Parts: sequence; C-alpha cells; structure tokens
Amino acid sequence: MMQLTIITPDQKVFEGEVSEATFPGAAGSFQVLKNHAPIVSALDKGNVSYTTKEGKLSLVVDGGVVEVKDNKIVLLAEKVIG
Repeated sequence: MMQLTIITPDQKVFEGEVSEATFPGAAGSFQVLKNHAPIVSALDKGNVSYTTKEGKLSLVVDGGVVEVKDNKIVLLAEKVIG
C-alpha cells in the first residue's frame, strides 16, 4: 500500500492508504503503483482516481502538482471540483 495525501490551499481532501492512483498529467494520464520511481508532475484539469480498501474513489481537480517518493504520494490541487 501507499500513503496518499490530497490537499488544496483551503483543506485536506483525503489522507489514507491506496493500492493505486491515476492522475491527469500535463503530458497525459498516468498511474502510480507501489514502489513507483520518484516523480514530480504538473497536472491538468481532470479526473484523479484511487483505490482504497473500501473501493475505488475519484474526484476532479483543476490542475496542480503531484509528487511520488518512497510510496508516499502528495497531490497539491489548485482546487477540487464538485
């Protein structure tokens, strides 16, 4: 499992363990699995999905940045839509 934190300037939207996450990268959508190589990527507006023990969840972000390192994912979203 990986630790995912999703935050905006106003609030922490999600924090918990996930088995996978998919992001709307500026150069196209990409998926992160356990032991992914370190990466920092700009995000376009689009769908972010992630799988927890309870099932698959998703939300829409209006751009941002994601960092992946040592099975920790931090998503800094400009804002979450909806």
